[in-house]
Amino acid sequence: MGAFARLGSLDRQRIWAGIHARMVHGERMTLGVVELDPGAAAPEHAHAHEQVGLVLSGSVRFTIGDETRELRQGDVYVIPSDVSHTAEAGPEGTALIDVFSPVREEWRAAETAEPAEPRWPT
Repeated sequence: MGAFARLGSLDRQRIWAGIHARMVHGERMTLGVVELDPGAAAPEHAHAHEQVGLVLSGSVRFTIGDETRELRQGDVYVIPSDVSHTAEAGPEGTALIDVFSPVREEWRAAETAEPAEPRWPT
């Protein structure tokens, strides 16, 4: 990718079952537009990366450490390094932006999924 791209032109990559992302990697950070199918769940995990995010559409139930919240469009979240977290999409699915620092190298190697139009923007 050069300096510019349309979201729909980025490869759609599989992160977990029912969870896909289109990613942009800089030298020190990764931005992912992540789509969760209705009811899709990210299992409990932790990573050294700091993560901040914004819910673009739909709803998602996040547990970060010992705090659980139902988030909707416009809600933001912060996940410190090495803190366990889970996420489960609501019945309509969700789209969100995740920003990680440093770069999520393992996301660079994520399996390319079948093409599909982005859920966001609508």
